[in-house]
Amino acid sequence: MRFSRMLNLQNPKTSTFIFGPRMTGKTFLLRELDAALYVDLLDPERELELRQTPRFFWERLMPLPKGALVIVDEVQRVPVLLDYVQKGIEELGLRFILSGSSPRKLKRGGANLLGGRALDLHLHPLTVDEIGTSFHLSSALHYGTLPHIMREILNGDKDEACQRLRSYYTTYIKEEIQAEALTRHIGAFQRFLNVAAQCNGQIIEFSNISRECAVPSSTVKEYFSILEDTLLGRFLWPWDKSERRKARPKFYFFDCGVVRAIQNRLHDPPTPIERGFLFETWFLGELTRLRDYERKPDEFSFWREGTHEIDILAMRNGKPFLAIECKSGLGELQGHTVRLFKERFPNLPLVVASLSDPSPRCLSSGVKVLPWKEAVHTYRIT
Repeated sequence: MRFSRMLNLQNPKTSTFIFGPRMTGKTFLLRELDAALYVDLLDPERELELRQTPRFFWERLMPLPKGALVIVDEVQRVPVLLDYVQKGIEELGLRFILSGSSPRKLKRGGANLLGGRALDLHLHPLTVDEIGTSFHLSSALHYGTLPHIMREILNGDKDEACQRLRSYYTTYIKEEIQAEALTRHIGAFQRFLNVAAQCNGQIIEFSNISRECAVPSSTVKEYFSILEDTLLGRFLWPWDKSERRKARPKFYFFDCGVVRAIQNRLHDPPTPIERGFLFETWFLGELTRLRDYERKPDEFSFWREGTHEIDILAMRNGKPFLAIECKSGLGELQGHTVRLFKERFPNLPLVVASLSDPSPRCLSSGVKVLPWKEAVHTYRIT
């Protein structure tokens, strides 16, 4: 089964970085392109060859005609190649697509990021539009929407999907963390990952996680940074003009199926409480994917004041333009939360994205409750 991806890489006019977590389909998209040279750094022999003698890469570039397309898959494995990529752009007029699942080594290792000579694109798990009429939100919350996983689910092989998700977890630990030498204490990181998965979609208390994992708070923060930099998750920070108060963010894994694999919950249906966190995780992920694919400059945060909270603030040019509360059940948004929110943001549209409501309705507070599809559409057109 093929999925029509929203990220279009056909006939790129300029060089491009494309980053995304493992199994989001980067290699599949790249293999469909008509490239003059394809360098697969997932091939151990090719990686070793170019790591030992990077100039071989330049020697393969030199005979190519001006404007030719060159693809380097998993470029972070041999970052020095980026120096030759820059030469290829400037001296030979070549175009490059450079993929990676771990930009951490590039960002923190002083690699040549080409100084604006390349676009920075992202590939995510599948969106609703990419899956099409076969999309079922209950399946997305249970198994996630990675392309390989979705194919197994749509083929009716849930056991194979679960096995792939479990292997994703172990492969990530082995290849992304251990092989990239991001931490020397892989056992402590694995304990942390289990605890972090249990905190998915919740306020992160670094000191509590520190005690549970028996590592310093500074190490916990570094471990979360590893998850962010390897694209396995993202922080969502509270909206506040005072930077010093941004001390208690939420953290969301990039895919519901992956976080459930880490939690060892794949064979169990989500509990009502778990479904709420999963729905919020999926919804924020869907907005993030649409933002990136539609090249919007938006950022996301959440609002919290005391015990009052709204899940998502969508911001453009630093100013909120839409607020969304995610509800997996039929529970109402409390009236005093709405009143306080409207005092802080008197002209900001606030809607409830509902997992359960089949049609729109309006609360006594004036807030609209929208089925999740309409809530997503509201963001896209705002």
